[in-house]
Amino acid sequence: MAAQKINEAHEHIAKAEKCLKTSMTKWKPDYDEAASEMAKAAVAFKNAKQFEQAKDAYLKEAEYHTENKTLFHAAKAYEQAGMMFKEMKKMPEAIQLIEKASIMYMENGTSGTAGIALDRAGKLIEPIDLEKAVDLYQKAASVFENEDRLRQAAELLGKSSRLLVRLRRLDEAAVSLQKEKNMYKDIENYPTCFKKTIAQVLVHLHRVDFVAADKCVRESYSLPGFSVSEDCVSMETLLAAYDEQDEDEVSRVCHSPLLKYMDNDYAKLAISLKVPGGVSGKKKKAPAAPQGGSAGPAEQEDDYEGGLC
Repeated sequence: MAAQKINEAHEHIAKAEKCLKTSMTKWKPDYDEAASEMAKAAVAFKNAKQFEQAKDAYLKEAEYHTENKTLFHAAKAYEQAGMMFKEMKKMPEAIQLIEKASIMYMENGTSGTAGIALDRAGKLIEPIDLEKAVDLYQKAASVFENEDRLRQAAELLGKSSRLLVRLRRLDEAAVSLQKEKNMYKDIENYPTCFKKTIAQVLVHLHRVDFVAADKCVRESYSLPGFSVSEDCVSMETLLAAYDEQDEDEVSRVCHSPLLKYMDNDYAKLAISLKVPGGVSGKKKKAPAAPQGGSAGPAEQEDDYEGGLC
Protein backbone atom coordinates (compact mmCIF):
# COMPACT_ATOMS: atom_id res chain seq x y z
CA MET A 1 0.00 0.00 0.00
CA ALA A 2 2.79 2.46 0.97
CA ALA A 3 4.82 1.62 -2.14
CA GLN A 4 1.75 2.16 -4.31
CA LYS A 5 1.16 5.59 -2.76
CA ILE A 6 4.81 6.55 -3.21
CA ASN A 7 4.66 5.58 -6.90
CA GLU A 8 1.44 7.56 -7.24
CA ALA A 9 3.15 10.59 -5.67
CA HIS A 10 6.06 10.41 -8.13
CA GLU A 11 3.60 10.25 -11.03
CA HIS A 12 1.96 13.47 -9.82
CA ILE A 13 5.38 15.13 -9.46
CA ALA A 14 6.20 14.19 -13.04
CA LYS A 15 2.90 15.71 -14.19
CA ALA A 16 3.63 18.87 -12.19
CA GLU A 17 7.05 19.21 -13.81
CA LYS A 18 5.47 18.75 -17.24
CA CYS A 19 3.04 21.59 -16.47
CA LEU A 20 5.97 23.93 -15.89
CA LYS A 21 7.59 23.28 -19.26
CA THR A 22 7.16 25.82 -22.05
CA SER A 23 7.21 25.37 -25.82
CA MET A 24 6.51 27.21 -29.04
CA THR A 25 2.78 26.77 -28.43
CA LYS A 26 2.87 27.16 -24.63
CA TRP A 27 4.66 30.32 -23.59
CA LYS A 28 3.93 30.32 -19.86
CA PRO A 29 4.23 27.62 -17.20
CA ASP A 30 0.88 26.36 -15.92
CA TYR A 31 1.44 27.08 -12.22
CA ASP A 32 -2.18 26.40 -11.32
CA GLU A 33 -2.15 22.84 -12.66
CA ALA A 34 1.39 22.24 -11.33
CA ALA A 35 0.25 23.24 -7.84
CA SER A 36 -2.75 20.91 -8.11
CA GLU A 37 -0.54 17.96 -9.09
CA MET A 38 1.98 18.74 -6.34
CA ALA A 39 -0.85 18.85 -3.77
CA LYS A 40 -1.90 15.35 -4.88
CA ALA A 41 1.71 14.19 -4.57
CA ALA A 42 1.89 15.60 -1.05
CA VAL A 43 -1.28 13.77 0.03
CA ALA A 44 0.03 10.51 -1.43
CA PHE A 45 3.34 10.88 0.44
CA LYS A 46 1.46 11.74 3.62
CA ASN A 47 -0.72 8.65 3.31
CA ALA A 48 2.45 6.59 2.88
CA LYS A 49 3.82 8.28 6.03
CA GLN A 50 6.70 9.75 4.04
CA PHE A 51 6.46 13.05 5.89
CA GLU A 52 9.76 14.56 4.71
CA GLN A 53 8.77 14.09 1.06
CA ALA A 54 5.23 15.26 1.79
CA LYS A 55 6.64 18.43 3.35
CA ASP A 56 8.80 19.09 0.28
CA ALA A 57 5.81 18.57 -2.00
CA TYR A 58 3.66 21.01 0.02
CA LEU A 59 6.48 23.59 -0.14
CA LYS A 60 6.60 23.19 -3.93
CA GLU A 61 2.82 23.57 -4.05
CA ALA A 62 3.11 26.79 -2.02
CA GLU A 63 5.80 28.06 -4.38
CA TYR A 64 3.63 27.46 -7.45
CA HIS A 65 0.58 29.10 -5.86
CA THR A 66 2.75 32.12 -4.97
CA GLU A 67 3.93 32.36 -8.60
CA ASN A 68 0.27 32.20 -9.61
CA LYS A 69 -0.54 34.95 -7.04
CA THR A 70 -3.09 32.76 -5.24
CA LEU A 71 -1.87 33.65 -1.76
CA PHE A 72 -4.65 31.93 0.19
CA HIS A 73 -3.83 28.55 -1.35
CA ALA A 74 -0.10 29.20 -0.93
CA ALA A 75 -0.69 29.86 2.77
CA LYS A 76 -2.71 26.66 3.11
CA ALA A 77 0.15 24.71 1.55
CA TYR A 78 2.70 26.29 3.92
CA GLU A 79 0.44 25.40 6.83
CA GLN A 80 0.25 21.78 5.63
CA ALA A 81 4.05 21.69 5.27
CA GLY A 82 4.22 22.87 8.87
CA MET A 83 1.99 19.99 9.93
CA MET A 84 4.40 17.58 8.26
CA PHE A 85 7.18 19.01 10.44
CA LYS A 86 4.90 18.41 13.40
CA GLU A 87 4.59 14.73 12.39
CA MET A 88 8.39 14.59 12.34
CA LYS A 89 8.48 16.11 15.87
CA LYS A 90 10.20 19.25 14.56
CA MET A 91 8.03 21.80 16.33
CA PRO A 92 10.09 25.01 15.87
CA GLU A 93 10.16 24.42 12.10
CA ALA A 94 6.43 23.65 12.12
CA ILE A 95 5.65 26.89 13.97
CA GLN A 96 7.87 28.91 11.62
CA LEU A 97 5.89 27.75 8.59
CA ILE A 98 2.51 28.26 10.24
CA GLU A 99 3.54 31.81 11.16
CA LYS A 100 4.58 32.36 7.54
CA ALA A 101 1.16 31.08 6.46
CA SER A 102 -0.57 33.48 8.85
CA ILE A 103 1.27 36.45 7.31
CA MET A 104 0.12 35.36 3.85
CA TYR A 105 -3.47 35.00 5.07
CA MET A 106 -3.25 38.59 6.33
CA GLU A 107 -1.87 39.79 2.99
CA ASN A 108 -4.72 37.99 1.27
CA GLY A 109 -7.28 39.76 3.46
CA THR A 110 -8.37 36.62 5.30
CA SER A 111 -7.36 37.74 8.79
CA GLY A 112 -9.72 35.34 10.57
CA THR A 113 -7.91 32.38 9.03
CA ALA A 114 -4.61 33.93 10.13
CA GLY A 115 -5.87 34.13 13.72
CA ILE A 116 -7.01 30.50 13.66
CA ALA A 117 -3.60 29.41 12.31
CA LEU A 118 -1.75 31.30 15.06
CA ASP A 119 -4.01 29.80 17.72
CA ARG A 120 -3.31 26.33 16.30
CA ALA A 121 0.43 27.04 16.38
CA GLY A 122 0.14 28.14 20.01
CA LYS A 123 -1.54 24.88 20.97
CA LEU A 124 1.18 22.89 19.20
CA ILE A 125 4.09 24.65 20.89
CA GLU A 126 2.54 25.14 24.35
CA PRO A 127 3.65 21.74 25.76
CA ILE A 128 7.31 22.47 24.98
CA ASP A 129 7.73 26.27 24.88
CA LEU A 130 5.40 28.41 27.00
CA GLU A 131 7.15 31.66 26.05
CA LYS A 132 6.53 31.09 22.33
CA ALA A 133 2.95 30.01 23.00
CA VAL A 134 2.30 33.32 24.82
CA ASP A 135 3.68 35.21 21.81
CA LEU A 136 1.47 33.28 19.36
CA TYR A 137 -1.71 33.65 21.44
CA GLN A 138 -1.07 37.39 21.79
CA LYS A 139 -0.56 37.74 18.03
CA ALA A 140 -3.75 35.79 17.36
CA ALA A 141 -5.65 37.97 19.86
CA SER A 142 -4.42 41.12 18.08
CA VAL A 143 -5.61 39.77 14.73
CA PHE A 144 -9.12 39.11 16.06
CA GLU A 145 -9.19 42.44 17.95
CA ASN A 146 -8.39 44.30 14.72
CA GLU A 147 -11.32 42.46 13.13
CA ASP A 148 -13.60 43.54 16.05
CA ARG A 149 -14.08 39.88 16.94
CA LEU A 150 -13.70 40.58 20.64
CA ARG A 151 -14.98 37.26 21.96
CA GLN A 152 -12.26 35.33 20.11
CA ALA A 153 -9.66 37.97 21.04
CA ALA A 154 -10.59 37.75 24.73
CA GLU A 155 -10.44 33.94 24.73
CA LEU A 156 -6.93 34.03 23.24
CA LEU A 157 -5.81 36.70 25.69
CA GLY A 158 -7.15 34.39 28.40
CA LYS A 159 -4.79 31.66 27.24
CA SER A 160 -1.93 34.16 27.25
CA SER A 161 -2.81 35.45 30.75
CA ARG A 162 -2.82 31.95 32.24
CA LEU A 163 0.55 31.10 30.72
CA LEU A 164 2.03 34.39 31.93
CA VAL A 165 0.91 33.43 35.44
CA ARG A 166 2.50 29.99 35.02
CA LEU A 167 5.73 31.67 33.91
CA ARG A 168 5.52 34.00 36.94
CA ARG A 169 5.53 37.01 34.63
CA LEU A 170 2.94 38.58 36.92
CA ASP A 171 3.30 42.21 35.85
CA GLU A 172 2.50 41.21 32.27
CA ALA A 173 -0.28 38.90 33.45
CA ALA A 174 -1.91 41.84 35.27
CA VAL A 175 -1.89 43.93 32.08
CA SER A 176 -3.22 41.03 30.01
CA LEU A 177 -6.04 40.34 32.47
CA GLN A 178 -7.12 43.99 32.46
CA LYS A 179 -7.30 44.00 28.66
CA GLU A 180 -9.16 40.70 28.67
CA LYS A 181 -11.65 42.01 31.25
CA ASN A 182 -12.24 45.18 29.22
CA MET A 183 -13.10 43.09 26.16
CA TYR A 184 -15.62 41.00 28.10
CA LYS A 185 -17.11 44.24 29.42
CA ASP A 186 -17.44 45.58 25.85
CA ILE A 187 -19.38 42.48 24.79
CA GLU A 188 -21.42 42.64 28.03
CA ASN A 189 -20.28 39.27 29.35
CA TYR A 190 -20.38 40.47 32.94
CA PRO A 191 -20.18 37.12 34.79
CA THR A 192 -16.83 36.46 33.09
CA CYS A 193 -15.70 39.96 34.12
CA PHE A 194 -16.39 38.93 37.73
CA LYS A 195 -14.08 35.92 37.36
CA LYS A 196 -11.39 38.08 35.77
CA THR A 197 -11.62 40.42 38.77
CA ILE A 198 -10.85 37.48 41.08
CA ALA A 199 -7.88 36.53 38.88
CA GLN A 200 -6.67 40.15 38.97
CA VAL A 201 -6.86 40.30 42.77
CA LEU A 202 -4.86 37.08 43.11
CA VAL A 203 -2.20 38.27 40.67
CA HIS A 204 -1.85 41.67 42.36
CA LEU A 205 -1.64 40.16 45.85
CA HIS A 206 1.11 37.84 44.65
CA ARG A 207 2.81 40.99 43.35
CA VAL A 208 2.33 42.34 46.89
CA ASP A 209 0.35 45.27 45.45
CA PHE A 210 -2.68 45.58 47.71
CA VAL A 211 -3.62 49.01 46.26
CA ALA A 212 -3.89 47.59 42.71
CA ALA A 213 -5.92 44.59 43.93
CA ASP A 214 -8.32 46.88 45.82
CA LYS A 215 -8.64 49.16 42.78
CA CYS A 216 -9.69 46.21 40.57
CA VAL A 217 -12.56 45.39 42.93
CA ARG A 218 -13.63 49.03 43.25
CA GLU A 219 -13.68 49.45 39.47
CA SER A 220 -15.82 46.32 39.16
CA TYR A 221 -18.62 47.87 41.25
CA SER A 222 -19.72 49.56 38.01
CA LEU A 223 -20.38 46.15 36.40
CA PRO A 224 -24.07 45.21 36.54
CA GLY A 225 -24.65 42.61 39.26
CA PHE A 226 -21.12 42.58 40.67
CA SER A 227 -21.85 44.27 44.00
CA VAL A 228 -24.42 41.59 44.94
CA SER A 229 -22.41 38.64 43.58
CA GLU A 230 -20.61 35.91 45.49
CA ASP A 231 -17.46 37.01 43.68
CA CYS A 232 -17.70 40.52 45.17
CA VAL A 233 -18.33 39.29 48.72
CA SER A 234 -15.43 36.85 48.44
CA MET A 235 -12.98 39.49 47.19
CA GLU A 236 -14.05 42.06 49.78
CA THR A 237 -13.52 39.44 52.50
CA LEU A 238 -10.16 38.41 51.09
CA LEU A 239 -8.88 41.99 50.84
CA ALA A 240 -10.04 42.86 54.34
CA ALA A 241 -8.40 39.74 55.77
CA TYR A 242 -5.19 40.36 53.83
CA ASP A 243 -5.07 43.97 55.00
CA GLU A 244 -5.54 42.85 58.62
CA GLN A 245 -2.97 40.03 58.19
CA ASP A 246 -5.65 37.52 59.19
CA GLU A 247 -4.05 34.35 57.82
CA ASP A 248 -6.91 32.14 58.95
CA GLU A 249 -9.50 34.11 57.01
CA VAL A 250 -7.26 34.51 53.94
CA SER A 251 -6.76 30.74 53.89
CA ARG A 252 -10.48 30.10 54.29
CA VAL A 253 -11.37 32.31 51.30
CA CYS A 254 -8.53 30.97 49.14
CA HIS A 255 -9.60 27.37 49.80
CA SER A 256 -13.27 28.06 49.10
CA PRO A 257 -14.83 26.31 46.07
CA LEU A 258 -15.18 29.67 44.27
CA LEU A 259 -11.40 30.07 44.06
CA LYS A 260 -10.27 26.45 44.28
CA TYR A 261 -12.20 25.47 41.14
CA MET A 262 -11.01 28.34 38.94
CA ASP A 263 -8.66 27.66 36.03
CA ASN A 264 -5.76 25.67 37.43
CA ASP A 265 -3.17 28.46 37.19
CA TYR A 266 -5.35 30.84 39.22
CA ALA A 267 -6.37 28.14 41.70
CA LYS A 268 -2.66 27.59 42.39
CA LEU A 269 -2.25 31.31 43.04
CA ALA A 270 -5.13 31.15 45.52
CA ILE A 271 -3.89 28.22 47.58
CA SER A 272 -0.31 29.51 47.63
CA LEU A 273 -1.19 33.06 48.70
CA LYS A 274 0.76 34.19 51.76
CA VAL A 275 0.14 37.17 54.05
CA PRO A 276 3.26 39.35 54.31
CA GLY A 277 4.62 39.31 57.82
CA GLY A 278 2.69 36.18 58.76
CA VAL A 279 3.94 32.67 59.49
CA SER A 280 3.81 30.66 56.29
CA GLY A 281 1.10 28.03 56.24
CA LYS A 282 0.06 28.44 59.87
CA LYS A 283 -3.13 29.65 61.46
CA LYS A 284 -3.18 32.96 63.26
CA LYS A 285 -1.71 32.76 66.74
CA ALA A 286 -4.37 31.75 69.25
CA PRO A 287 -5.34 34.22 71.99
CA ALA A 288 -3.54 33.81 75.31
CA ALA A 289 -5.04 30.94 77.31
CA PRO A 290 -6.47 31.54 80.78
CA GLN A 291 -3.92 31.38 83.60
CA GLY A 292 -2.92 27.79 84.23
CA GLY A 293 -4.15 26.63 80.83
CA SER A 294 -2.51 26.29 77.41
CA ALA A 295 -3.56 26.41 73.79
CA GLY A 296 -4.85 23.06 72.56
CA PRO A 297 -2.96 21.22 69.83
CA ALA A 298 -5.86 21.63 67.38
CA GLU A 299 -5.31 25.39 67.44
CA GLN A 300 -1.75 24.91 66.21
CA GLU A 301 -2.56 22.59 63.31
CA ASP A 302 -0.92 23.13 59.96
CA ASP A 303 -3.57 24.62 57.70
CA TYR A 304 -2.31 22.56 54.73
CA GLU A 305 -2.10 19.27 56.57
CA GLY A 306 -3.47 16.45 54.43
CA GLY A 307 -3.00 18.29 51.15
CA LEU A 308 -3.91 21.62 49.60
CA CYS A 309 -7.39 20.83 48.38
